[in-house]
Amino acid sequence: MPRAGLTPERLVAAAVELADQVGLEGVTLSALARRFGVKDASLYTHVRGLQDLRIRMALLAGGEMIDRIAEAVQGRSPGRDTLGAFAAAYRAYAVDHPGRYAATQIRIDQELVAVSPAMRRTADVTYGMLRAYGLDEPDLTDAVRLLRSTFHGYCALESTGAFGAPRDVQASWDRTIDALHVLLLNWPGEKGTSDGRTPSVR
Repeated sequence: MPRAGLTPERLVAAAVELADQVGLEGVTLSALARRFGVKDASLYTHVRGLQDLRIRMALLAGGEMIDRIAEAVQGRSPGRDTLGAFAAAYRAYAVDHPGRYAATQIRIDQELVAVSPAMRRTADVTYGMLRAYGLDEPDLTDAVRLLRSTFHGYCALESTGAFGAPRDVQASWDRTIDALHVLLLNWPGEKGTSDGRTPSVR
C-alpha cells in the first residue's frame, strides 16, 4: 500500500482485514507498518498505541456486526423469529470475520461505550428484542449476558472444531435457539421461581 493518504480510518480498516487473515493477536503496529510501507513510529501519528488500535477495531467491527444483525431482524415477528434471526446473524459474522469478531470481545470502558453510536445501537437492538419478552431490569442485563455467553461459547467451540459428536451442528444450534426462546418466555423470578409474568410474545 502507498504511504500517501494514511489516515486513522485506513489504518483501522487495514487492521481488521489483517485480523481476519491472521487472527487478532497477529495484528501489531509493526505488521501494519509493513503493509503501508512506513516505519512503526509513523503510525503513532494516527493511533496512540496497540491498545488504542484494538479499541478502534472493536468499535468498527461492533458497528459492522450490529448493522448485519439489525438488517436481519428488521420486520421480524417478536419472539422466536426475531431471536433466531438475531442469533443467525451473530453467528454468521463470527464465521465470516473471525478476526473482526475477536475484536468485538475486547473490553471497552463504559465512558467510551456511552458515546459510541455502534454500542448504543447494539444496546437498542438487543434490549429491544428482549423487552418483547416482557423483561425489565435487572432481568434485561441478565438475559443479555446469557445470550452473549451462549452465542459466543457456541461460536468459539464451533470455530475450533470442538463439536465432535455426529449430531449435526446446525441442528444443535437450532435447538439451542428454541431452548433460549422457551427460557425467555418463562424467565424466573428473583428467587428462581416463575414471577407470574404473562409473556408478550409467543
